[in-house]
This record gives sequence, structure tokens and C-alpha cells, in this order.
Amino acid sequence: MQKRTLGKDGLQVSALGLGCMGMSFAYGGADERESIRTLHRAVELGVSFIDTAEVYGPFSNEELLGKALKGKRGQVQIATKFGFKILPQGEGLERMAGVDSRPEHIREAVTGSLQRLGIDSIDLLYQHRIDPAVPVEDVVGVMADLVREGKVRHLGLSEVTAATLRRAHAVHPIAAVQSEYSLWSRDPEHGVLPACRELGIGFVPYSPLGRGFLTGALTSRDSLAHDDFRRGLPRFDAAAMQHNLTPLRRFGELAAARGMTPAQLALAWLLHQGEHIVPIPGARSVVHLEENAGAARLTLEPAEAAAIAALFAPEQVSGARYAEGDFALIDA
Repeated sequence: MQKRTLGKDGLQVSALGLGCMGMSFAYGGADERESIRTLHRAVELGVSFIDTAEVYGPFSNEELLGKALKGKRGQVQIATKFGFKILPQGEGLERMAGVDSRPEHIREAVTGSLQRLGIDSIDLLYQHRIDPAVPVEDVVGVMADLVREGKVRHLGLSEVTAATLRRAHAVHPIAAVQSEYSLWSRDPEHGVLPACRELGIGFVPYSPLGRGFLTGALTSRDSLAHDDFRRGLPRFDAAAMQHNLTPLRRFGELAAARGMTPAQLALAWLLHQGEHIVPIPGARSVVHLEENAGAARLTLEPAEAAAIAALFAPEQVSGARYAEGDFALIDA
């Protein structure tokens, strides 16, 4: 697996990472044994950039990684996130009760993450969502203290505007921004992506396969588990999915003509957007991990990439990426 560098302080990671949220959270039941096999296979393939968060579970995803990656610390770079207020009772999403980036909570969250992951230092620590009650300068100040204390190596932010990123980067170098970015979610192209290029900051697209839609395997919401959070997303409304199947079919034809799967072509398109971009597709099985990893060997010509992008131009996509209330947590 080829390597890419996030930020100017030399955080080297695999060109494709592995998003682990779905192993414990949001998409319905997962098989822990298969998740562990998937993590072990990722290490074998050189997919070394592993992404988690305290809120995934909550907490259980970090615990899973701690178990699966024991004895493999030198072979992986682990990214995790803080920033949500997590209730002591409840299940999954119902335990999320807004945001919390008070200094004392940041330190508490990092202590918990280190313990659950079984590591001494977090390679990349993100603020998961901006907290309007705490200036980003103060948040990054605490994160920078954690770097000086050796508990964290590099800093990141998630779902922020270019203006917020500049304010944060002035306090301490930011290695990476993580935001949703894929063929059908192109918002970062209009602000934060150009800022990352200018400042020498890496960009980590989450949901690079459109939460599974761009793989071509998900054509009806009826196939989603009853507790799959995609059932609440406008793009997975039945009418929106039916509309979006039109460009998806053409996309599948282009992938087949190149001898790729749709997932591989979607990831290859993202990798083509810049050397500072490191997608983190989720995978809960070895077969999907291996399919995704194959995209790192693929290249696209500029004209080909432009034609693919045009298929999913924003005006061609039906449905917002989040429900209206969820956008309250997005920096805008």
C-alpha cells in the first residue's frame, strides 16, 4: 500500500485508511469476529490508518480496536475523536446529547480513549464537532497541551469551515480535516478543500462510498436494518434513492468498462483529487476491505475523472446528506 502524508509535521499513513464506525455503531448488527479478522487483514495489506471515535458504540469501537490491534501498535496509525456529550444510559445514538469540548471533557475523553485503545499516544486526535460554547482557539490550545505531554501526536478537526480551520491552525499546526466527501457529497470543494491545499493540511474523506450507495449494492431502503441510521437520512428516502439510481447505473457501466467495481472507481476518483487526500472507507468484512484496498493501485486520466464527477454533479443528486436537525452540529 502506498503512503501519503497528512500535514506538514510528517504524519505518514496508508493512501487508503479504514473507517471502523460500522463495526460497532449506526449501520445495524455487526459480527465482532469478522471485524477483528478485517482489522488483522488490513494490517497485512498495509492499510495502516485506522479511524475510530469515543462516540462509536459509544466506547465499544475503541475497545474493539484495542483488542484487535494488541501487539500491532508499530504497524498502525490510530485516529480517534472527542467532542460529544455522551449520556451514561441508553443505546447507540440515543446516548448522544449534543456537543462538549470543555477543557476538562477533552482531557477526560483522551484518557478514556487511551485506556480503551491500549496505547500510550494517539496518532491523530480530532475534535469531532465544533462546540459553539468553546472557541476553537481554546480547544486547540488544550489539544496542543496534550501533544506536549506526549498523549497525542497530531491534531485534526472534523466538519469545519475554512475560516474555523484557519483560526485553529494559527494556534497549532493541524494535520488533517475530516469531512464527508464523495462523488455525491461535494461541499468541501467550495471552501475547506482549497484551504487545506493552501495551508498544507491533509484531508480525510469519511463516507467516501456514499454510505454504501456508490458501491451499487444498495438499491432499496428495504435492505437496511431496522436500526440503521441511514433510514433517517434524506438521501435514503425511497424517492431520492430512485432518482439517484439513474447516475449510479451509468457509473456502474463506466466501472465495468475499466474492469473495476463501482466502489473502486469511487475511491480512485477521490485519490485522484490530490496527494493530500486519504479516504477512509468503512468495511466490516475482509472481502469488502480487499475490494476497497485495490483502488489504491488504480489511476484515472483527467478527462475520465471529470466525466465521472459530472455524473454526480450536485444538481443531479436528490436529497440532503443529513436530516435538517443534524446540520445543527455542522460548522457553517
